Amino acid sequence: MDGAERYSIGDLARRTGLPVKTIRFWSDRGIVPPTDRGPAGHRRYDAAAVARLDLVRTLRELGVDLPTVRRVVSREVTLAEVASAHADALTAQIRLLRSRRAVLTVIARRGAGPSEADLLHRLAGLAARERRRLVDEFLDAAFGDLTGFAGIRRSLTPEPADDPDDCQIEAWVELAELALDPEFRAGLRRLAEQHAADRAGAEGVRRDVVAVVREEVAPALAAGVEPASPGADAVLARVADRYARLCGRPDDAGLRRRMLDRLRAARDPRRERYLKLLSVVNGWPPPESLAPVLDWSIRALHARQHLA
Repeated sequence: MDGAERYSIGDLARRTGLPVKTIRFWSDRGIVPPTDRGPAGHRRYDAAAVARLDLVRTLRELGVDLPTVRRVVSREVTLAEVASAHADALTAQIRLLRSRRAVLTVIARRGAGPSEADLLHRLAGLAARERRRLVDEFLDAAFGDLTGFAGIRRSLTPEPADDPDDCQIEAWVELAELALDPEFRAGLRRLAEQHAADRAGAEGVRRDVVAVVREEVAPALAAGVEPASPGADAVLARVADRYARLCGRPDDAGLRRRMLDRLRAARDPRRERYLKLLSVVNGWPPPESLAPVLDWSIRALHARQHLA
């Protein structure tokens, strides 16, 4: 005997707040062995056992399994090594749980059925390489064999963060689903082909009719000019004149039909949704909605040309 104070299991329970059966269980497995035994054979523990119990409780509350706890208290591995390994494991688990929560949020918001829920779940779980392949296939379908679209392609490329927040996870799931939508792919391809055809009319042209409309129509819209009113004539004339010069074509009925066709294609709400989701995924500022200026321009063309 070393003369130091000894504690019974009951004493340890009162000092640590742990149940007696828990201390006995850990003691039986050699994690907190008794220091010695009393005359009646009861287990007794020294002051170091109190500190060890506190460490064991902390590790168990942090999710460390008992075999690993025993290795730590036996000094087979350092506490720092175990903490690092478990921190990494928890990081992966947290990412998985956040991904699942994002999918469930989207499913609940949409009222999705089983097949859609399965697709959303698979999209959320894609590895980085699989995500890149999906994005590349989507952008190849839109721009793959067209020249001069490298900048536009980059501007439409999602770059998910290594540690995305909940909003970015939800946005990625919806964006990936859009990228797989055959109709959306076809619509984006049509826009690209139209833009390529317009650029072919004049050397070095890079702007498109949507950019022209945004610059010319936004002030009229802000001023409250109605698209069917006489005040809109000059606005539409400026738009048509600039577009004609960009395409290298005369401003005639054919050009305005061409312009209307492009504006209709650009008005696809899925395109605007994609851009909004893209800004969330990439951490960019929210994009400006072009729906008002596109709607104004389409209505103005209809009012003057009676095009269906």
